[in-house]
Amino acid sequence: MCFLAPSGSENADVRDADRAWIHQAIARIEADYNRSADTHLIKVDLPIPGIHLYLKDESSHPTGSLKHRLARSLMLYALCNGRVGPRTTLIEASSGSTAVSEAYFARLIGSRFIAVVPRSTSSEKVRMIEDQGGEVFFVDGPKEVYGAAERLAAETGGYYLDQFTFAERATDWRGNNNIAESLFRQMSAEPAPVPSWLVCSAGTGGTSATLGRYIRYRRFDTRLCVADPESSVFHRHFVDPSVMELDCPGPGIEGIGRPRVEPSFLPELVDCMIAVPNAASLAAMRAISDVIRKPCGGSTGTNIWATARIISRMMARGETGSVVTLLCDSGDRYRSTYYDETWIATQGLDLAAARAEIDDFLLKGVPLSE
Repeated sequence: MCFLAPSGSENADVRDADRAWIHQAIARIEADYNRSADTHLIKVDLPIPGIHLYLKDESSHPTGSLKHRLARSLMLYALCNGRVGPRTTLIEASSGSTAVSEAYFARLIGSRFIAVVPRSTSSEKVRMIEDQGGEVFFVDGPKEVYGAAERLAAETGGYYLDQFTFAERATDWRGNNNIAESLFRQMSAEPAPVPSWLVCSAGTGGTSATLGRYIRYRRFDTRLCVADPESSVFHRHFVDPSVMELDCPGPGIEGIGRPRVEPSFLPELVDCMIAVPNAASLAAMRAISDVIRKPCGGSTGTNIWATARIISRMMARGETGSVVTLLCDSGDRYRSTYYDETWIATQGLDLAAARAEIDDFLLKGVPLSE
């Protein structure tokens, strides 16, 4: 038996109008996607015979970061699950880049967007959220973003996009031009087309989940390494699954690492994790920026340090092959922090030793010390 609302009822008219709006919103997002080119794969020439390094440059998305893919997927996931309508306020808990991208898509479909961000978020990212038409709600620390986002959603009658829960399921990991499919397609004409290793960092865990699932789906021998800031819980959880949260996490690298294990982080898909000190992340960020002549953000530096560690271990074992990691976003977002010497000094960071070591690796092929 099928029950239908009376065709002339006000409720039926509202549902039809909402469905028409949803169709239009999805069409706008798809049209925007069709106007966007894929991101570049940059080859980094290392003075190491038989080992090839590549950077997947996600900073070339319209909103300038890896999170553009995630924001599009989260928005389509919410729309297609019937969670968002023409009067829905969209809320997100974010350290910045996801919120920048979600604000872009919210403006595209005509929705109000509020980002809940820690006060430590760079001023450049805050300005970018606002430039995209988003509103910013500050909380004192990264552990407070979740509750504040839930409260705002309840108060506004809105919808909490919740990247930390839905990142791993919103992306179609089998295809649909996800980052894994794109990356492997671009590698197809390279000397070692199937990478020995993929290296990425984790904020939600959605990217590592997509890469890990795609590797298994395509039956590749590629292994997956997740690079993690030293203050994050993810690498601790990887070693000891009972560790789920840090009571007093220290300062980390903006956009990656978390004080709690997020639902989208799937350690079963990860082959190894490497914890990276903050000074090493920022030294590697500056070093790779000089090599490719393009400013990169701190999470890219974390990826590069872990990649150098992986390649150093390959060298010790006499292995050859290709390694691919991610250029997550532009260093222009961190001019007032990671690229500012006064800010570095106030954080008590000394980059000199790590910078010398990563320069020796990138320019001379000297393995990192264990």
